Amino acid sequence: MAAKQSEEPGEGNNSEGQCNGFLMKLRAFKPSEVLTWQLAKTLAMGQGLAGLICGTAVSSQYLATEFQVNTPMLQSFLNYTLLCATYTTMLICRRGDGNILQILKRRWWKYLLLGLVDVEANYTVVKAYQYTTLTSVQLLDCFVIPVLMLLSWWILKTRYKLIHYVAVCLCLLGVGAMVGADLLAGRDQGSSSNILLGDGLVLLSAALYAVSNVSQEYTVKNLSRVEFLGMIGLFGTIISTVQMVILERNEIPGIIWSWQVGLLFSAYALCMYALYSFMPIVMKLSSATSVNLSLLTADLFSLFFGIFLFQYNFSGLYLVSLVVILVGFITFNAVPTPTVSTDANTSSSPSSIYEESVYENPGATGNEFATEEAAVSIPAELEEEEDVNKTRASDLSMSLGQETFQVGFSTKL
Repeated sequence: MAAKQSEEPGEGNNSEGQCNGFLMKLRAFKPSEVLTWQLAKTLAMGQGLAGLICGTAVSSQYLATEFQVNTPMLQSFLNYTLLCATYTTMLICRRGDGNILQILKRRWWKYLLLGLVDVEANYTVVKAYQYTTLTSVQLLDCFVIPVLMLLSWWILKTRYKLIHYVAVCLCLLGVGAMVGADLLAGRDQGSSSNILLGDGLVLLSAALYAVSNVSQEYTVKNLSRVEFLGMIGLFGTIISTVQMVILERNEIPGIIWSWQVGLLFSAYALCMYALYSFMPIVMKLSSATSVNLSLLTADLFSLFFGIFLFQYNFSGLYLVSLVVILVGFITFNAVPTPTVSTDANTSSSPSSIYEESVYENPGATGNEFATEEAAVSIPAELEEEEDVNKTRASDLSMSLGQETFQVGFSTKL
């Protein structure tokens, strides 16, 4: 009994200590340390990407409803062609290891697979609307988040904390509120001819998007943004051309061209081109998971536009969903995600170093970049000489100390 009584006060002290520790952390919490300018910039850029996706959705909706144009491969082909004309040309003009020939010799098959994954991810999610409902697409498309977190943990060595899982759950609750608002407003569009096939296509698309985004984050942070976009543009153009000729050879000749149709095609292609161009920049600031959490608001932006353009019914749950998703996104980015350091993460290619120097200093030239390399290498040589001098000095001091001891000893004698 005495032992039990002695244990009870100890347990009470532990609980009191934990409570006091939590209160101390709560008092030491400073909102200014969490709500930083970096977080605001990431939030703004993420919502800018969501706005670009909204532009692609609105233009595609107009093409399908007003002009009966359903050519997803043609629309993707225009985007990849713009990427190829811009970034692949930049790789052709490069010299050294960043040249397109050197990249193709070392990693051509990897970018071929990545281009195939990216093209099919865009195609399968559009194809899914022919077999399943909009509600299923919105819900199952969130499958990309857990797959992204798993691949980031495995490939990028990202380690998430409890707060990150809570933030993801908040964002998914926001998506659930959005889907509930759609059901209450009677906006359950789409087909239900083969729901199982349609849902499978959505899940496949989410998994392919996750693979593409993780590969993009790795390439951008370890190699080069221009290299990724140039290779995606090259192989995406080839693959989408072949697939377009096979799948849409009857739909494309049937398009009744007008300036409105041309304007909508141009709007879609420019929005997708801007999305592909700016997404690596946001990923370099944050992560692929963070970017996809911010993109969850794209459907809400499309709904807000649809209220005015397509006479959708409004529901207050849309605003609740938007607030919940944004709170989850801010919570996720407020705490940094630690990574396990590896050789691949600590090393950078010369092309990425050059790209970062040019990005930070637009007026820098190749000679200045070479000067920076020399400036980096000189201190390394000085450090080696300094280490050698320190070693010599320590040996000399030891030898002098021995001589002094010997002289002192002989003097005493």
